Amino acid sequence: MTRIKRGIIAQKKHKKLKKSVKGFRTSRRKSVKLARQASMKAMSYAYHDRKKKKTNMRSLWIVRINGALQPMGISYSKFIARLKTNKVEVDRKILAQLAHQYPEVFNAVGAKVK
Repeated sequence: MTRIKRGIIAQKKHKKLKKSVKGFRTSRRKSVKLARQASMKAMSYAYHDRKKKKTNMRSLWIVRINGALQPMGISYSKFIARLKTNKVEVDRKILAQLAHQYPEVFNAVGAKVK
């Protein structure tokens, strides 16, 4: 019977794993077992933070809108309530872009609601 040398597939897996943990430090980069654990942990953080990113962006929009409303003397909560009563359907993302990039347009929207 001929001799069959193994390990090619395992070597490929290890090489792929080591490529994914390239920037890690110490034995998390060198040891296959620790690298696998570190990679799994990093992937779970990445998944969680992709979901968390949406929350962070919404809070950033709210901060930008509130900052643009301060000179007008309106609080954020009253502004949003007045938008709903006046049936102005502009979401927070667009309002934040207006406040950040086009303050004159945002002031016009604020004047209409006020």
